[in-house]
Amino acid sequence: MTCSLLVEAGHRVTHLPQPTESAVRTALTDATVQTVVVIVRSDVQALRWGLLVEHTLPGVEVVVSVFDRTVAQQLRRVVPHCVATSAAEVAAPAVVAAVTGDGLAVLPDGLLLQPGPDGPRVGPFTPSGPPWWHALTTWIPRRQQGSTALMLVGLTSLLTILLLDWTLTVVVLHEPVLDALYSATRVVATVGPADAVGHEAPGWYLALAAGLMLATLVATGAFVAGLVDWLRSSRSVGLVGRRSLPRSHHVVVAGLGQVGLRVSLLLRSLGIPVVVVERAEDAPNLRLARAARIPVVIGYADDRTVLQRVGLARALGLAALGSDELDNVAIAITARAVAPDVRVVLRAGEDDVIAETTSLFRIGQVVDVSALMALSVALAVAGRPPFAVFARPGSVCAVDAEGTLVRPLPHRCECSPRPDSRYHGD
Repeated sequence: MTCSLLVEAGHRVTHLPQPTESAVRTALTDATVQTVVVIVRSDVQALRWGLLVEHTLPGVEVVVSVFDRTVAQQLRRVVPHCVATSAAEVAAPAVVAAVTGDGLAVLPDGLLLQPGPDGPRVGPFTPSGPPWWHALTTWIPRRQQGSTALMLVGLTSLLTILLLDWTLTVVVLHEPVLDALYSATRVVATVGPADAVGHEAPGWYLALAAGLMLATLVATGAFVAGLVDWLRSSRSVGLVGRRSLPRSHHVVVAGLGQVGLRVSLLLRSLGIPVVVVERAEDAPNLRLARAARIPVVIGYADDRTVLQRVGLARALGLAALGSDELDNVAIAITARAVAPDVRVVLRAGEDDVIAETTSLFRIGQVVDVSALMALSVALAVAGRPPFAVFARPGSVCAVDAEGTLVRPLPHRCECSPRPDSRYHGD
């Protein structure tokens, strides 16, 4: 798409779909080269090609797609004439605005690009956030599953046994409160009941105390087993706090690729609760999400049970941002079945089948990440880096220092065969 936009703008383009070092060096020997665009999926490859270009042709303008901000910062430092960006960084403001229903794109410093009678205008970003008591509810554990549920059931059982035996010791044996607490603790520790026979306790109490001690054995085993498994597992959802599952007024992001992670980070920075659904337990960006304290549920987002678990019916919206467009459509359709009124945004647009499906089902707003990235890169090559890019039906738009630019949706160039739409990269 970037190649098509550059050609339409009148640039002479040498496109290397599968670049090799020799091919890149040969292309850079052309004396008419003014700008080099590097768009690859791997940051390592992007860094390699960017450094090669600077070494071979020092001082030439370079536009490189780099997801990691640290790598991008260092690349800009080493290559002075470098513009480092990524599809995730370009598309995230438009996705956030679409999924929250607030304007066209979110700008830096808490500003929002809104539609106006004379074109887009800038205004404050004031999303409809959760009620004031939402921060308190994050410290209330929700229903859990697996080892976490086993640990909580065991802990709850132990506390219930302690409270019950404490109460019985005070009422039946007439022990002082502190002495009764000590005796109840001995029961939970399976070394009691303390001196129950000496108090001439009734038989039913002795039988109940014996049952409580046996129940303590089971509860302790469940708690220890759940605790060990919980500690050893790669936890992506916390029991309480910021990594716990939000209850309402949140955004559900399906897919923890580059776009999904960047959108989640932007939502978190704006104070909007977010939960991510990712199918792969070893997803590369999972550690980054944990470090940012973003809750991640491992599961399939096209599963009704998973969407119900993350509270889709009480959410602001869902963003299906996987790299597989067919999967995004399936997620959007399932989301409509679970919560018919929820706002749905899906990453799609490159596949003709997807365009036909979305036009028939009206399942959500489509964001073509590749088209947004192509327009952003084309403007950067022209020396007009945009403040924001966003999509409209049949077109992509950008706002820069010279105003608003509208372009029809770019088509894929014929320099290389169409890639497999089932590719799971970002």
